[in-house]
Amino acid sequence: MQVLIIVLAVVLAGCDARPPAGQPGATSESPQGGNVTRAKERDRMVEAQLVARDITDKRVLDAMRRVPRHRFVPESHQAEAYDDTPLPIGEGQTISQPYIVAYMTQAIEPRATDRVLEIGTGSGYQAAVLAQLVKEVYTIEIVPGLAARAKVVLDELGYTNIRTRLGDGYAGWPEAAPFDKIVVTAAPAEVPQTLVDQLGESGIMIVPVGRGDQIMNLLRRTKDGLVRRETIPVRFVPMIKKTPA
Repeated sequence: MQVLIIVLAVVLAGCDARPPAGQPGATSESPQGGNVTRAKERDRMVEAQLVARDITDKRVLDAMRRVPRHRFVPESHQAEAYDDTPLPIGEGQTISQPYIVAYMTQAIEPRATDRVLEIGTGSGYQAAVLAQLVKEVYTIEIVPGLAARAKVVLDELGYTNIRTRLGDGYAGWPEAAPFDKIVVTAAPAEVPQTLVDQLGESGIMIVPVGRGDQIMNLLRRTKDGLVRRETIPVRFVPMIKKTPA
């Protein structure tokens, strides 16, 4: 059964990091670092917002329990970090509500051997969740301030399997292609062909599409060609294209 959800989501930002797949760096803000209060907040978030809906992948649920979402939002909003809502992160952008992050992550069927391209690093939160589950994350952000802040936070948390780039997401990361999975966290008017071209054999891409009314699109490359399926209504910030100088 499809879930009807309207959300304000984000263009996300980047970092250069990598712990072993599924193992974040232990910090004072992570469950491994002993922040019991925040760990309990994450547990409540997972049970009330994810398990109670349609998030069933245990690895995804565990990743959502581990990643300290409050580290990816401004201090003024950290008390709301585990609420069922998007939050502002500056530069006119937002961090997606936890459900949408989990939904997109589950939809791409992440594997420990995957190399994933993320378009729109924003706060860095989606990249951090992905990095718990896959081999490598390549993430691109077009807004310099967001890219810089996300890299700082991801480095502080000890990630070493995330590579960041400041640039135009429409171009993708051609020299690192093909990718097993692609996650787009801003809405283009149409699915960019440049990104489709960087999707590997049996690859999966998830992308919100449209201006105004938007629909999440799930694309899967098969031996018979590209299969595209529309899933839930969403509302993301528009995907920005770099204008020529």
